[in-house]
Amino acid sequence: MILRFVAALLLVYTFGFLAFAVTLPKPVSGEKTDAVIVPTGGPGRIARGLEVVEEGLAKELFVSGVDPEVKEGEFAAEFNVPRRLMKCCVKLGYLAVDTRSNAGEAAQWMKENEFSSVRLVTTDWHMARAASEFSEALPEGTKIVKDAVVSQPDLATLYLEYNKLLAASISQGLPV
Repeated sequence: MILRFVAALLLVYTFGFLAFAVTLPKPVSGEKTDAVIVPTGGPGRIARGLEVVEEGLAKELFVSGVDPEVKEGEFAAEFNVPRRLMKCCVKLGYLAVDTRSNAGEAAQWMKENEFSSVRLVTTDWHMARAASEFSEALPEGTKIVKDAVVSQPDLATLYLEYNKLLAASISQGLPV
C-alpha cells in the first residue's frame, strides 16, 4: 500500500516536472501596463524591461534586487540607458536578495506609486515561481502580465527551479 502511494506520488511529480519543462512561457508584445518589474538575475531581463518602457508599453521600470554597490550611473552605463530615461522612468531597488524579497520590494514600490497593472519580466524558467510570489505580494487586484525572456535552460536548471516552485507553493499554502 505504501509502495503504491510512493509510486503514485513519484509519477505525479515526474509528470508535473515534464509539464513544467515543456510549457515554459513566451514573451508578450503590445500589451500596456502601468509599470514593468524586472527581478535581477538572468541575461536579457533588464534589456527587455528597458525595451518595454522605450516602446511606451509601461510608464516606469523597477529593477529589484540590484547590488547595493551599483550606482545609478554605473547601471545606466552598463545597460546604455539614456539620462532622460534613467531620470524619469527607471527606479532601482536595492533591498531584495531572492524572488520572495523581490516581490515584497516591488509590492511596496507599486503601492507607493498607486499602480494597478504590471508587466513582470523574468526568464522563462523562472516565470512560474516569480509570478506566484508576486501575485501573493502585490496589492490585491493588481493585473500581472507575464513577459518571459526566452532562454535555453539545461536540465539541472529546470529541475532546481521546479523544486523551488514546489517549495514556494507549499510555503504559500501554510498558515503564518
